[in-house]
Amino acid sequence: MFFERPKTGEVTILVQLSIESDKEREDPIEFEELALSAGALPVEFISGARKQPSPNYFVGSGKLEEIASAVRAHKAQVVLFNHALTPSQERNLEKELQCRVLDRTGLILDIFAQRARSHEGKLQVELAQLQHLSTRLKRGWTHLDRQKGGIGLRGAGETQLELDQRMIGQRIKSIRKSLAKVRSQREQGRRSRSRAEIPTVSLVGYTNAGKSTLFNALTNAEAYAADQLFATLDSTLRRVELPNFGGAIVADTVGFISHLPHQLVEAFRATLEETASADLLLHIIDCAHESHIDYIDEVNNVLKEIGAESVPQLQILNKIDLLERTKPEIEYDENQIPKRVWISAQKGIGIDLLQQAVSEILAGSLVSETIRIAPEQTRLRSKLYEKGFIEDERIDESGFYHLEIRLPKQELERLMQQGAVLEQIPELIESSDPVWVAKEQARTA
Repeated sequence: MFFERPKTGEVTILVQLSIESDKEREDPIEFEELALSAGALPVEFISGARKQPSPNYFVGSGKLEEIASAVRAHKAQVVLFNHALTPSQERNLEKELQCRVLDRTGLILDIFAQRARSHEGKLQVELAQLQHLSTRLKRGWTHLDRQKGGIGLRGAGETQLELDQRMIGQRIKSIRKSLAKVRSQREQGRRSRSRAEIPTVSLVGYTNAGKSTLFNALTNAEAYAADQLFATLDSTLRRVELPNFGGAIVADTVGFISHLPHQLVEAFRATLEETASADLLLHIIDCAHESHIDYIDEVNNVLKEIGAESVPQLQILNKIDLLERTKPEIEYDENQIPKRVWISAQKGIGIDLLQQAVSEILAGSLVSETIRIAPEQTRLRSKLYEKGFIEDERIDESGFYHLEIRLPKQELERLMQQGAVLEQIPELIESSDPVWVAKEQARTA
């Protein structure tokens, strides 16, 4: 029911008013991109201004007649409003315009319905749609206000509207139960990664900022990426090996947008929890977009809403190939911690710098040491090579490995527990290699 969409676009009239009482104005360019992403064919953009929305139609009588004339002239099938309409306003507008009317929330829900691919994604979208639909049932059932009485015509004592509300309520309850299982499975996966001490890096950002393109560049994956709003709905996780650090999990997530409908935040909470529980957020920013400063604030607002505002964040200024005289680089704060990286995910520019910055943040602080391990600890040595920790090595006359390494402090502590010995502390070295001890004592004298 919710996922059948016409293959061709629909002739559409776009409407946006400037309301004096609104502190934040909607972006008309973004509104048109949303309409195109939904498969609409915009033929006219009607704008205007009002002090307050009309309680009956949102727009005034003159603007309503202008919209009706445009609908008749273009034989439009849909009128999209870049505002949140009440159920009564939608019903009144549809009655006057004699075509479908959708507000901003309904438009975003429709895009999500088209993009959903996984079973979980479809459940989340359906939950959000049912919650939105439950307040708008009256429009379709005015002809069935009461069931008929009389012999053979008496029903269950409920109106059609009540029956629909009850069925929707039951379906919402069933979906919530299924999503609770998904949440439990995700939590189990997070606990497993925590036990294995594998950190999670979550990609967040405004929709169409380039998150999936960067995800593919980092992980060599083939996640769907396109120049359209909400190309990604299903969270994807991949393991990557970071230089001088080791393994980490990278998670690609759904993009954010200004005034993201509350129903979507609630429905996608299982997916968004992946963001709230991450060790590091990579905030992807389309630095070539004129409104990218405003988009940063919008993303931070959503992060606050899902409880992820305290997670460490690294800003990724993407699409530098669209700017003049901009080079890839890492910017550091006053504590010499990376705070911003300039890259182009599509062109593969600066990806190595991004990996370096992520490694530095996850590691806390990297240390350079020389360690000594026994000849029988070849498995430990191979793991160090696998993680890219070893910068140089030599083997002494007794077969002991002397490794120059650069790695996180916690990894060094773990190595010490596994039998590795720091060469800087001669008294900890086993006396089985007196030649080496004598050399070390001479070096440190």
